[in-house]
Amino acid sequence: EEMSLELAKLGSSIRIDNTTDAIVFSLQSLSKNLNKTIGLLQEKMLRPKFTEEAFDRLKKQLLANIRNSKSQAASVADVVFSRLNYGAENISGFPDYGSEQTVSNITLADIQHYYDDIISSDEANVIVVGDIKEQDILPQLNFLNQLPKKKISLPALPPAPAVENTKIYVVNIPHAAQTEFRVGYVTNLKYDATGDYYKASLANYNLGGGFNGRLNIRLREDKGWTYGARSLFSGDKYTGTFYFSSGIRADATDSALAEVLSLLKNYNSTGPDNNEVAFMKNSIGQSDARNYETGNQKASFIAKILRYNLPANFVDQQTQILNSISTSEIDELAKKYFDINKMNILLVGDTDQFVPGL
Repeated sequence: EEMSLELAKLGSSIRIDNTTDAIVFSLQSLSKNLNKTIGLLQEKMLRPKFTEEAFDRLKKQLLANIRNSKSQAASVADVVFSRLNYGAENISGFPDYGSEQTVSNITLADIQHYYDDIISSDEANVIVVGDIKEQDILPQLNFLNQLPKKKISLPALPPAPAVENTKIYVVNIPHAAQTEFRVGYVTNLKYDATGDYYKASLANYNLGGGFNGRLNIRLREDKGWTYGARSLFSGDKYTGTFYFSSGIRADATDSALAEVLSLLKNYNSTGPDNNEVAFMKNSIGQSDARNYETGNQKASFIAKILRYNLPANFVDQQTQILNSISTSEIDELAKKYFDINKMNILLVGDTDQFVPGL
């Protein structure tokens, strides 16, 4: 409470987030209050106070949230779909907030041990965006030298199980007004900015990457079954997936699934036409210019370069790829990555309403 009050007085914020790839300390401050805010960051980073009282409170909150999520079709769909894709032995098959069992088993000693084990200067990067010179900020960051300098090693992930044949999996949530759809598979396309991952994302744009994608136009605009439908490639340092997701009106579940599979099959067979590709190039080209305007956007942009070891001019390279990629190239990518014969299909909702029609 004292820390929060002090930050509020300064008009500053300090946030600590965990992502798939990193632990991130984020600081935002007025220039005149930067020195005091960095002092608070130093306290959080080097002298965290893990108390039993706070731990018990946060643990109860998390367990309550997990129990509550079991009644929410979208949350259930995300959890079950990850398990289907990656299996029970791969950490990618678990939600990052854990399960009732795993959270119940964590002790305060585990938290302290994790901090002692993981917080390190190894592979650490510092990004500063603002009205300040390098020579002025560096002395204020000397406290980072107090971080232990030890190598962090993480266990290798087992391979995801291959999808031999497409199957439909269902989870029952009685009286659900919508059915949550998840259709996809593990591509093993790790994040890259200029390779197959990026090109596959371009190929997906006309299928489900934008509002005018075929999936959204058919399911939302033409049929009125959903507020939105999309497909995307997701990737990080370790793995990658392709999936379609949407919340569909319960009584239209079987019809919507038939439409989704038909659209995927057609796109896999013929890809987009020349007009769609031209629209994709124009839309992505115009939107990209707005991605790096704010301080947070600039910091995230630099973080991405560092995290994935990207060339500093990777956006220029992406622009060249975008402008030069042909309809035939996208057609080949569609044939490679949108095979409906090897996808997991998950439907979460009131099974009484939709299973007979499947």
